Amino acid sequence: MLALSLTLLFACGQDEWVPVGDAEGQPDDTGTSATDTDTDADADTDTDTDGDTDTDTATDGDETGPLPNPTYKDCFSDFGAGEFGPDYDQFGPVVGTHCYGTDHQDIADIERVVFLGDSVTVGTPPTDSEDWWRNLLAHELADRFHLTAPGFFWENVNLIDGVTYTQDDGDFSSCAKWGARTDDLMRDNDQVLNCLPEDKRDQTTLVVMTIGGNDLNSITEGFMNGDDVDALWDQTFEYMALMRETVEWIKEPGRFPNGVYVVFTNLYEFTDATGDVTACPLAGLAGYSAAVTDPALEEMVVWSMEEFMSIAVDTDSDMVFLLEQFCGHGYARDDTDGRCYRGADADLWFDETCIHPNEQGHDAIYTFFDGVVAE
Repeated sequence: MLALSLTLLFACGQDEWVPVGDAEGQPDDTGTSATDTDTDADADTDTDTDGDTDTDTATDGDETGPLPNPTYKDCFSDFGAGEFGPDYDQFGPVVGTHCYGTDHQDIADIERVVFLGDSVTVGTPPTDSEDWWRNLLAHELADRFHLTAPGFFWENVNLIDGVTYTQDDGDFSSCAKWGARTDDLMRDNDQVLNCLPEDKRDQTTLVVMTIGGNDLNSITEGFMNGDDVDALWDQTFEYMALMRETVEWIKEPGRFPNGVYVVFTNLYEFTDATGDVTACPLAGLAGYSAAVTDPALEEMVVWSMEEFMSIAVDTDSDMVFLLEQFCGHGYARDDTDGRCYRGADADLWFDETCIHPNEQGHDAIYTFFDGVVAE
């Protein structure tokens, strides 16, 4: 998805948010924990207090009222949020109690699920297809919303020919494509129109995607090639404008008369904010042989991450904190001086390509998406 040779000025939080009276259901450093954030199954119920954000109300005596939603700073206290790296709190997001992402939508009564985006959504060998996060999530959502589970999601797809993969099976569709950029969503390959045709917009729809990593990767290559910085800023503004255009189009009032929900991620990177691309043994094969030291790249990355959050807030959609959660699980995770150091037992979440998740990484992404949808 994203292989950036840069040094981001932030650190992943090691002190995780614990809501009052509930020390369970929080981000699990292994990415393998259950994703149900309601840990008192016999008592807690979801109460929608303002029409778009649900809170968890306790009735079993060990909690006295709605759990407070954390801020970004609460979730990632070691980040220096607002001082270093992305400042999400400036947009006033509602952050989920799980700290996996935002909590702007009360996602319910789903009739159809659509996957859009890039290779991370398509699925990435050598991880077996049954362990791809898309497949894990699809079958979990099928159980939760009583949908017909997709058989095709368990099959490997041709990853070489570069065509758009429009797959449709039961209540699930995918138009994600290897190498996709934001212009593939509604322009060059029309993922949106292929997977969200007019004759299916009467169904309550959940749209899930990872996108933008290949755009930012191209910008990074531009720095390596010595391209004009102003032109690279224009490229940055353009790819995020395409992202905003896509989400705004999907969320346009009346386009889905029975409701539509959108959940997307920000972008991860494999150097754990160290900029040391050589930490990944095969980084050279991926085109990364040295760190980009121009501070303008860092500024573009931070601006892009903030724009993802701005889009989520402005469109009442949800964003998964993929950058933050993966930091400390990359190829420099053992650097004790690293800003994202999580301890000696932190697992690697990237595969041999440096830029794709391994089995544990896919499981972690599934956990984060599922947690955001469930809360």
